[in-house]
Amino acid sequence: MILNTGGRTDTVQYFSKWLLNRFKEGFVYSRNPLFPNKVTKYELTPDKIDCVVFCSKNYEPILNNLHEITDKFNTYFHYTITAYGKDVEPNVPDIEKSITTLLKLERIVGAKRLSWRYDPILLTEKYTIDYHLNAFEYMAKSLSGHIDRCIFSFVEMYKKLNVNMPEIILMTEKDKDVLAKGLGDIAKRHNILIQTCGTQGDYTKYGINKSGCMTLDIIGKANGVEFRNLKHRGMRKGCNCIESRDIGAYDTCLNGCRYCYANFRHNRAVENFKLHDENSPLLIGNIKEGDTVQNSSQKSFLKPDNQISLFWYQK
Repeated sequence: MILNTGGRTDTVQYFSKWLLNRFKEGFVYSRNPLFPNKVTKYELTPDKIDCVVFCSKNYEPILNNLHEITDKFNTYFHYTITAYGKDVEPNVPDIEKSITTLLKLERIVGAKRLSWRYDPILLTEKYTIDYHLNAFEYMAKSLSGHIDRCIFSFVEMYKKLNVNMPEIILMTEKDKDVLAKGLGDIAKRHNILIQTCGTQGDYTKYGINKSGCMTLDIIGKANGVEFRNLKHRGMRKGCNCIESRDIGAYDTCLNGCRYCYANFRHNRAVENFKLHDENSPLLIGNIKEGDTVQNSSQKSFLKPDNQISLFWYQK
């Protein structure tokens, strides 16, 4: 089973102590977002988890204790650094600080287990195509040689963006093509492998690989293990990632990113955060009357010769 720690919220930035506690205790509960009274229990042991995948905009809070996870598990890290300021990402560290933290993370986990996410790309009167390309050039120069790859996507215009970011300029296919060509050229100059995420457009002519940011091939090569040849069903339209299980919760991230799909309203995230207990098996709150807890099957995707034995873990 692939464990995703950062698909629904920035667990690393705001809930690091809770995450480390869960791995120390060896299990975690995850509440079903569609059926809130249904809770799934996942065992957090190397024989049950093929890889722990992280996604964050600030790894600083967990750096000193990250070895507690990386010493025992296969891991892969997505680090999102974009061109936006506080007007779009209010509580995200600035570019310089983010780059510094990424370099610290690379010294701990190695470049082959670390990808830089430049997403989502959106356009406004301030954040123009030229603005993005100039910012991307600067970041690519700084990060070259320190990352496994760069992953980008174009913003999805879901309904709440009309309220949260009314200043967004709708992106045309020509806009996307110009951006893709520019990003591809910059990545090539700096010897960075680049690919899309959840994007159906074909930009391979610009040296950009197709979507699939969390595949068994990427995770396997990063950790020196082999997975079985399995179909990647994806998590949404245009996604070619392997199936994973997320232990986060929606409406809990305090980054306040105005384009975010995982928060309905920032005020709701603030209120939910108050219910967080770093000692609870659940990210938000605790088990309550009416909840049903079920064990997950946690099937391994690894080839048999690559599976970590329970005997090794107990040593």
